[in-house]
Amino acid sequence: MEQRVIIYTQETCPPCFAQKEWLKSNNISFEERDIRKNPQYMNEIIGLGASATPVTVITKDGSQEVVMGFNQDELQSILAID
Repeated sequence: MEQRVIIYTQETCPPCFAQKEWLKSNNISFEERDIRKNPQYMNEIIGLGASATPVTVITKDGSQEVVMGFNQDELQSILAID
């Protein structure tokens, strides 16, 4: 089962830091995209309908899920973490 996790963040975002630590503690690899360092990333989250970080895009088995904010329960469900 192939999955890809992208998290849109910014340095001044405590929930972003918490989510990255949570993902690491659950051995979930992810790509971080800092919206303050690359304007294209900001455009991408706007296109997803987001107005705040973190925004997580999970592509798994050909489908894509978007999680707004650090929603641990939703992330656990999508990523199948016990």
